[in-house]
Amino acid sequence: MQGVAISLLVITSVILIILVVMQSGKSEGLGAISGGAEQLFGKKKARGIDAVLQRATIIASIVFFLLTFALAYII
Repeated sequence: MQGVAISLLVITSVILIILVVMQSGKSEGLGAISGGAEQLFGKKKARGIDAVLQRATIIASIVFFLLTFALAYII
Protein backbone atom coordinates (compact mmCIF):
# COMPACT_ATOMS: atom_id res chain seq x y z
CA MET A 1 0.00 0.00 0.00
CA GLN A 2 2.78 2.37 0.91
CA GLY A 3 4.70 1.60 -2.30
CA VAL A 4 1.63 2.29 -4.44
CA ALA A 5 1.04 5.62 -2.69
CA ILE A 6 4.67 6.66 -3.16
CA SER A 7 4.58 5.68 -6.84
CA LEU A 8 1.38 7.66 -7.41
CA LEU A 9 2.89 10.62 -5.56
CA VAL A 10 5.99 10.62 -7.78
CA ILE A 11 3.88 10.35 -10.95
CA THR A 12 1.59 13.15 -9.79
CA SER A 13 4.52 15.40 -8.92
CA VAL A 14 6.10 14.88 -12.36
CA ILE A 15 2.75 15.65 -14.04
CA LEU A 16 2.37 18.76 -11.88
CA ILE A 17 5.85 19.98 -12.84
CA ILE A 18 5.13 19.43 -16.54
CA LEU A 19 1.80 21.26 -16.32
CA VAL A 20 3.36 24.27 -14.59
CA VAL A 21 6.21 24.48 -17.10
CA MET A 22 3.80 24.29 -20.06
CA GLN A 23 1.77 27.31 -18.92
CA SER A 24 2.46 30.69 -20.47
CA GLY A 25 3.91 33.46 -18.36
CA LYS A 26 1.56 36.00 -16.81
CA SER A 27 4.07 38.87 -16.82
CA GLU A 28 3.56 39.95 -20.43
CA GLY A 29 2.70 43.64 -20.68
CA LEU A 30 2.19 44.25 -16.98
CA GLY A 31 2.58 47.86 -15.95
CA ALA A 32 3.11 49.18 -12.43
CA ILE A 33 -0.59 49.85 -11.82
CA SER A 34 -2.64 48.45 -14.68
CA GLY A 35 -1.17 44.95 -14.53
CA GLY A 36 -2.00 44.51 -10.87
CA ALA A 37 -5.52 45.79 -11.41
CA GLU A 38 -6.13 43.46 -14.33
CA GLN A 39 -4.82 40.54 -12.35
CA LEU A 40 -6.82 41.50 -9.26
CA PHE A 41 -10.16 42.01 -10.99
CA GLY A 42 -9.69 39.28 -13.60
CA LYS A 43 -10.29 41.33 -16.74
CA LYS A 44 -8.21 38.91 -18.78
CA LYS A 45 -9.88 35.50 -18.76
CA ALA A 46 -7.87 32.42 -19.60
CA ARG A 47 -8.91 30.95 -22.94
CA GLY A 48 -8.13 27.84 -24.87
CA ILE A 49 -5.15 25.77 -23.86
CA ASP A 50 -4.31 28.10 -20.95
CA ALA A 51 -7.68 27.35 -19.34
CA VAL A 52 -7.19 23.61 -19.80
CA LEU A 53 -3.69 23.75 -18.35
CA GLN A 54 -4.88 25.84 -15.41
CA ARG A 55 -7.68 23.41 -14.54
CA ALA A 56 -5.39 20.41 -14.98
CA THR A 57 -2.85 22.04 -12.67
CA ILE A 58 -5.50 22.62 -10.01
CA ILE A 59 -6.69 19.02 -10.24
CA ALA A 60 -3.13 17.65 -10.15
CA SER A 61 -2.29 19.79 -7.11
CA ILE A 62 -5.39 18.58 -5.26
CA VAL A 63 -4.48 14.96 -6.03
CA PHE A 64 -0.89 15.68 -4.92
CA PHE A 65 -1.98 17.08 -1.56
CA LEU A 66 -4.49 14.27 -0.96
CA LEU A 67 -1.84 11.66 -1.71
CA THR A 68 0.63 13.47 0.54
CA PHE A 69 -1.82 13.54 3.43
CA ALA A 70 -2.78 9.89 2.85
CA LEU A 71 0.87 8.86 2.79
CA ALA A 72 1.56 10.78 5.99
CA TYR A 73 -1.41 9.02 7.61
CA ILE A 74 -0.19 5.59 6.46
CA ILE A 75 3.32 6.08 7.82
